[in-house]
Amino acid sequence: MEPLAGIRVIDLTRILAGPYCTQAMADAGADVLKIEEPRKGDDTRGWGPPFVKGQSAYYLAVNRGKRSLTLNLKDPRGRDLLWRLLEGADVLVENFRPGTLDGMGFGEAAVRARHPRIVYASVSGYGPDGPWGGRPGYDAVIQGEGGLMSVTGPPDGAPHRAGASVADVIAGMTAYQGIVLALLRRERTGQGAYVDVSLLESLLATLAYHATTWLLAGEVPARLGNRHPNLAPYETFEAQDGYVIVGVGSDSLWQSFCAVLGDPGLASDPRFATNAARVTNYDALQARLATAFRARPVAGWLSALEAAGIPCGRVRTVAEALDNPQVAARGLLLEVDHPSIGFGKYVGSPIHLDDAGRGSTRPPPLLGEHTDEVLRERLGLAPEEVTGLRRDGVV
Repeated sequence: MEPLAGIRVIDLTRILAGPYCTQAMADAGADVLKIEEPRKGDDTRGWGPPFVKGQSAYYLAVNRGKRSLTLNLKDPRGRDLLWRLLEGADVLVENFRPGTLDGMGFGEAAVRARHPRIVYASVSGYGPDGPWGGRPGYDAVIQGEGGLMSVTGPPDGAPHRAGASVADVIAGMTAYQGIVLALLRRERTGQGAYVDVSLLESLLATLAYHATTWLLAGEVPARLGNRHPNLAPYETFEAQDGYVIVGVGSDSLWQSFCAVLGDPGLASDPRFATNAARVTNYDALQARLATAFRARPVAGWLSALEAAGIPCGRVRTVAEALDNPQVAARGLLLEVDHPSIGFGKYVGSPIHLDDAGRGSTRPPPLLGEHTDEVLRERLGLAPEEVTGLRRDGVV
């Protein structure tokens, strides 16, 4: 059984963080209604290239499992339809700039006053309060303001944005977690909740040891390239034909690692005898290891390191990572039939839950694809009523 089966979600989100959250809910069995502006829809429908037969790859990534309904919330009839849809809803998720939905009459206080059992979730850049409350924030900006860029990139170069939109994705995951917690509490208390998630706080929470390095040790973390600030060796090395990633997380692994390198002098060198010593004498260690790794191809290193039980891997392209037989064996990729694209593979839920699937195979919806269906099913509107609303620009 899907864990969120029977949960009805009104999805007022767009771009990435919010849709990532609501797609996770759809993957868990929730009935997600994506409310979009007529003739325009989610901004990411136009983000590209690449486009796949007219559909944005960006949009397709985070909108699987949902139904699309177009509503003009500037029209009082559109707002009335949304209120009627909210009567049977369990969750509302939105990621407008704080205050925007208040101006439309659908702020948290207004919605929960009429529907006290609803879980109202908001995702924003910095949250609705504080000195930066309501300030807009995209992923790249948050990566900078959240300190991530300061620890990403080469030590003698410019700060780098992470290659993936991690601030958005983590905020979406955090919002999903918060909604599930609120639904669990509602089972016990009968009361709804307000879930308030910001990209800034979600990203800061991932800094983990970088945060405590400053908060408790009083040191400002710096960019170190691919090395780790607290472990050595724990980084990438250039081999003859590519890059190898090695993680030596203990002194016993260090001994095994030195045996693979065939360098007994390295193992007995007091400068490298403990992890703390290796971190302290990193420059001398790195120079020695860099020379050693250039002597063999990637496959040779991986074979030897894996045989010794040392965590290691190669640097793969996105295509290589998704085509990895381990990914296929774990069932992460879903085969989905899209009405305009046809069959294709999509990334499903990373959660393995017994007696539940790996995600919804309902394709990302076309704009307004389910408007007639939802208005008939949820509100009992006749076809001629929907035709009139469409003629007037309400849907």
